[in-house]
Amino acid sequence: MTPPLHEQVVVITGASSGIGRETALKFAQSGAKVVLAARNRTALETVASQIEATGGEATIVTVDVSNWQQVKHLAEQAMNTYGRIDTWVNDAAASVYGTVEETPVEEFDQIIHVNLLGTIYGVKAVLPHMRAQGGGTIINIGSVLSERAVPLQAGYVATKFGVRGFTDALRMELQREKSGIRVTLIMPASINTPFFDHARSNMETEPRPIPPVYHPEIVADAILYASQHYVRQMYAGGAGLMFGLMERLSPALSDRMMQVMNWTFKAQKANQPNDERDSLERPMAGPGRVEGDFGHLTKPSMYTRYRITVPRWAQIALPAVALGAFQMLRRR
Repeated sequence: MTPPLHEQVVVITGASSGIGRETALKFAQSGAKVVLAARNRTALETVASQIEATGGEATIVTVDVSNWQQVKHLAEQAMNTYGRIDTWVNDAAASVYGTVEETPVEEFDQIIHVNLLGTIYGVKAVLPHMRAQGGGTIINIGSVLSERAVPLQAGYVATKFGVRGFTDALRMELQREKSGIRVTLIMPASINTPFFDHARSNMETEPRPIPPVYHPEIVADAILYASQHYVRQMYAGGAGLMFGLMERLSPALSDRMMQVMNWTFKAQKANQPNDERDSLERPMAGPGRVEGDFGHLTKPSMYTRYRITVPRWAQIALPAVALGAFQMLRRR
């Protein structure tokens, strides 16, 4: 039985900024005890202070998710502090922008260690504890790029494809064992977070998100929903659904459409010159923040709101009713 949000203990990696930070604040607002994990301790302390100022409870663990021993310690620290882990969110991520030829091998190594191995380490660290307590929820943060590749982010795309495959394999193993451990993949579209400031750019410009762009809140809402309801996978942002449908319809056509007039190449290049600052090898300094610099491009997601507020039976029934009504009108 999944405990209600106000009784949960939640571990979140990548909690110092962006999606992870927004998710931590939302869990805390719901009454959950939150374990905040990231490399930037100053930012974690800022998040913890926000949570405690509103009566919430947070614990800080400084962690580099590319280090197995540190991730294992994170799980042990959460268990020592609270005695259980109800939801574990693997959110920490890094990216490099540039062509494959422009990207050094060492940068590919680092992205794989953070995004893919960091997720695997998180799962490996929490599994024994969830198995001992008879259940729990593991939420892996993939991307719309877990299904549809784009140029200039080959390393990031490869890791997010890997996260999806790893999540699917893990889910089947745990279902076969009737472990009581649920596994969900969340696939955000472009989200307005500091991710683009933190990414390394091997281009002449800073990177930017491919529009449309959504607020981090929609991803946090999807994560909280998945912590309470069994969800195999969920898009955050309707553009993610559209990209996924395009990929299923015709990958080759999708490739051609994305290359018309070099659209996806141009869309990922900001007007600002490359400032050569990033968090690939060390965390960005400062208190951190939830939102990035693309508020002027940000829009709400009616799809995500529908997905998490309309009951599942109604989501299945409504298209069938609409199709039936359409057929009746055609006969008249």
